[in-house]
Amino acid sequence: MLYSIFIAFSFFLLAARVSAQAPAWGQCGGIGWAGSTTCASGSVCTKVNDYYSQCIPGAVSSTTVATAPGSTTTPPTSTVPTTVPQGPTTTSTGATPTGSQIRAVEGPVYHFYLQNQGTSPADVDSYLLAGGKPVLGPESSSGYFTIGSTISLNNADGSKLYLNVDTSAATSYKPLTLDTVATTTDWALEGDTIITTAPRELNFLACPTADTTVYDVYLQEGNDTPTGASCSMASLHLPCLC
Repeated sequence: MLYSIFIAFSFFLLAARVSAQAPAWGQCGGIGWAGSTTCASGSVCTKVNDYYSQCIPGAVSSTTVATAPGSTTTPPTSTVPTTVPQGPTTTSTGATPTGSQIRAVEGPVYHFYLQNQGTSPADVDSYLLAGGKPVLGPESSSGYFTIGSTISLNNADGSKLYLNVDTSAATSYKPLTLDTVATTTDWALEGDTIITTAPRELNFLACPTADTTVYDVYLQEGNDTPTGASCSMASLHLPCLC
């Protein structure tokens, strides 16, 4: 009888441990974090900054890695990037690039994703390689980015374009560009929020275009808005943690 109770209790503890695992893309650590520090199988708890660690799928092969809040434990056989890692698809055809999606979380651009706006399907590959215009659009055409002091869009062929702020603009809303050289080097993450640090800015302006699925996006440093445009304030974040 006592043996049966012991076995049942052991299964209960095992089930509780599994249910407490953080899901893929869920938070798993950081200063002040009181939730689970263990990721579900197939994800690894990866430190983004002192306040935020995230379960990233594919960083190790079918292995659950437990970490203390704000830290990362990496198996010897895996390689975990120091910036935000691994996502699945691309805005172009070819091999799958690595990187993280960047999304808006406020209406009217709720769950619109940052991406490079091509001119037509026929020349999208050459357009991506030459540079481009960042916009917010559908998840199906989302770009995947490596985020650090610079933000790079990772193309399918392994090349990169860098997200830059055109600080020469006379208005407080600064256009964003995608270029082969990084000129904006003060990007950072605050939790899961994209910011600039010099000065600290986290507000972006989303402005509708003739295509209802595409919004122009600017870094907003003040109160100016494009003439005649019905723009909305937005912030940009890492993938959904729900």
